[in-house]
Amino acid sequence: MNNEIILASGSPRRSEILKQLGVNFRVVVSGEDEKPTSTNPMDFPRENACIKALSVSRTERDAYVLGFDTLVFLDNMPLGKPKSEENALEMLNILNNRSHFVITGVAIARNGEILCASEEKTEVIFRKCSLQELKDYVNSKDPMDKAGAYGIQTNGARLIKSINGCYYNVVGLPVARTLEMLDSLQVKV
Repeated sequence: MNNEIILASGSPRRSEILKQLGVNFRVVVSGEDEKPTSTNPMDFPRENACIKALSVSRTERDAYVLGFDTLVFLDNMPLGKPKSEENALEMLNILNNRSHFVITGVAIARNGEILCASEEKTEVIFRKCSLQELKDYVNSKDPMDKAGAYGIQTNGARLIKSINGCYYNVVGLPVARTLEMLDSLQVKV
């Protein structure tokens, strides 16, 4: 049986995590637009992960395709990637000294069919940061390609007081959940 694994994401962070785990994989970025149909924003990460995995699995026959999508939720509303530095500062300001959730959808597809899909949810609590700290972080340009305008794995860690749940989920690839899903499909990693 072919156990080839493909990561349907161009995220260097996700690639790094899979390499750290010793997973043999290759990257094929999904060109599919993420257009979830659910009316519940909390379903968007899982739905988007399915869209990405399905898209790549239609052309990469017999491979197990991993799709992921990570969103930051504050009061059950998603915060995507910032559109500008001003937008990044706004996001960080509303997250400041508050608790929010990071949800990553995980999907595994093969031959144009979703084999399994799930999600991981982690609570992140920001410490009380000064406006200057937030501005300095935005000026570093680090927040610009990250959901919620921060990266826990970079100097955005300075903003965080604590987390409840999977650290790797906040980075964008929930390790235990992903390995459990692959294991349930008897995919050797």
